[in-house]
Amino acid sequence: MAARATGSGVISFGMVSIPVKLYSTVDSTRAIHFNMLRKDGARLKQQYVSATDGELVEYADRVKGYEFAKGQFVLFTPEEIKAIDAKSTNEINITEFVPAEQVSALYVEKTNFLGPDKGAARSYQLLAEAMRRTGKSALAKYAARGKCYLVMIHPLDEGLIMVQLRHQEELRSFSDVEVPDAEIQPAELELAIQLVEQVASDEFHPEKYEDEVRHHMLSLIEQKVNGEEVVVVQEEQEEAKIIDIMEALKASLKSNETSGKPKRAAKRQTSRHKAGAKPKPKAKATAKGKSASMK
Repeated sequence: MAARATGSGVISFGMVSIPVKLYSTVDSTRAIHFNMLRKDGARLKQQYVSATDGELVEYADRVKGYEFAKGQFVLFTPEEIKAIDAKSTNEINITEFVPAEQVSALYVEKTNFLGPDKGAARSYQLLAEAMRRTGKSALAKYAARGKCYLVMIHPLDEGLIMVQLRHQEELRSFSDVEVPDAEIQPAELELAIQLVEQVASDEFHPEKYEDEVRHHMLSLIEQKVNGEEVVVVQEEQEEAKIIDIMEALKASLKSNETSGKPKRAAKRQTSRHKAGAKPKPKAKATAKGKSASMK
């Protein structure tokens, strides 16, 4: 089934204008939704009730307010709210082109597909191909739904995507996160590197991963639909234990070897043997040998 557009816009840079349509990258039909019901199956609806007297507040009597101090609000009429909101021009105004890898994943909020609107296929493809050839992505301002967004337009497959970014002022600094200093032993680092290489892949294959919780929920829902009883078994949580990191790394390497996972580190050692280097049969010996060379 063809995707349905969720919005529209016009990409503009210089004297060029490209009408586009926005499409969600997420298949919302795959989500599992529950409704609030009374025990007899009747649907429930939400209502606004005054916190002071418990009275039901009708739509016409509701206003928005900003709490500037504890318990103190300034009130805004719908007209005043409209004056505050950014004018929704739907213009996606490109300000500069940058290498995509310069934009940290920290800034990414959500992504939309961009498709050409009627009559814009040629200019759309021209922009996409220009960015592919130059290895650049476009940073742009996008005013829509009463807000001003920072977005990045990026070529993907046969077309373009629009990545909504967070503004710098919205983000915390990593300096807010407490990360104590710790001394790393060369032998520990070598074993950790071997563990990474042992389970490394050259490509990302998202199809290998599935939402296990979603599949479990669907299974339980099907049981309910079929009139079966759902039995919930409480799993015991293992007590967290502080273990020796060297022993944990060695155990992880050994576990991966016995499970038949790819042995990147072993392959690297084989190439050394061909070059005339002495074999290092055990992980511990390899770590020791590398530690000496690092010094």
